[in-house]
Amino acid sequence: MSLDTPMEKKPHERLQSALSADLDAVGALIRERMASEHAPRIPEVTAHLVDAGGKRVRPMLTLAAARLCGYDGPYHVHLAATVEFIHTATLLHDDVVDESKQRRGRPAANLLWDNKSSVLVGDYLFARSFQLMTDTGRLDVLKVLSNAAATIAEGEVLQLTASQNLATTEEIYLQVVRGKTAALFSAATEAGGMIADADPAVVQALFTYGDALGVSFQIADDILDFGGDAEKTGKNIGDDFRERKLTLPLIKAIAAGGTRDRAFWERTIEKGRQEDGDLEHVLTLLKEHGSLDASRTDALRWSEVAKAALNDVPKSELTDMLRDLADYVVARLN
Repeated sequence: MSLDTPMEKKPHERLQSALSADLDAVGALIRERMASEHAPRIPEVTAHLVDAGGKRVRPMLTLAAARLCGYDGPYHVHLAATVEFIHTATLLHDDVVDESKQRRGRPAANLLWDNKSSVLVGDYLFARSFQLMTDTGRLDVLKVLSNAAATIAEGEVLQLTASQNLATTEEIYLQVVRGKTAALFSAATEAGGMIADADPAVVQALFTYGDALGVSFQIADDILDFGGDAEKTGKNIGDDFRERKLTLPLIKAIAAGGTRDRAFWERTIEKGRQEDGDLEHVLTLLKEHGSLDASRTDALRWSEVAKAALNDVPKSELTDMLRDLADYVVARLN
C-alpha cells in the first residue's frame, strides 16, 4: 500500500477522520483556554501557531489511546488539549533559543512579535496545561504529564550543552531526543490509557509505543533536514547545520571521518565559523560515510519497536492506524 497515492489518505489523516468529533472538542477547548481577558497578545501569538496547520499528532495519540482502551468519558479531550498546549509552549520557547525564522512554513512568532512575547506566552500555555490536567481529578495522570514537562525542559538544556560539542555520542543524542521529543509522545499515549483505567500492561505498551514513535519521528526529521522538501517540513535545508546542532546524521559522519575531517567540524560546529560551500561539503561527507542511510536504519528500527508494542494493546481500527502511523513516520524518508 502506498501512503502517498492521491486516492489513499495518509495515516494521520485517517486518524483525523476517525477522531474528528473528539478533535473538534479539543479545538474548542484550546480556543477557550488560550483566551485572556487582560492580555490580548496571548491569543494572538497562540493562534499564530495553533492555526498554522499542524497535524496535531500528539493530541491524536492521546485520543486514540483512550478510545482503543474503551474510554467513553469527557476527560481525554482535556488531556489532548493539555498535550497540545505543552507542545505549543515548547515550540515558542525553542524558536527563541534557536533564533528560528520559520515554523510550519510561516514566520516564527518571535519574528512577528518579539522574544519576550514568545517566552511569556509559552509560560502562559504551560500554566494553562497544568490547569487542564487538574480538571481530570487524576493524580496519576497529572504525574505522568508533569514529569513529561520536566523531562522536555531537561532535554532542551542537555541539547544546549551537547549540540556543539564534538564529543557528543549517539547515546547522548538519544537521551536528548527521548527528552525533548519522545517524552511528550509517550506521555500522550500513556495518559490516554490511564484515563481509560486500562490494564497496567496495556498502559506500559502504550508508553513504549509513544516513546519509540517519538524517537523514530525525531530521527526522521533530522534526516529530512538534509534532504527534505522545505514546503512540507517547514524548514530550510541545512537549518540544523547552520544552527550548529549535532543531530544523528552529523554525529555518525563525525565519528566515521575521524581525524581527517576534524578541523572542518571544529570550525563549523564548535567555533561557528561557517562559509559559503560548507553545507555542500557536509552533504558530501554525509553521502561518503553513509550517515543518512545509517540514520534511516535507526529510524526504521525504532518504528519496528513502536509497532511491536501495539501487539499488547486492544485490537481495533485505531490500533491499525497507529501501526500505519509508525510506518509513515519513516516512509517520509523515501
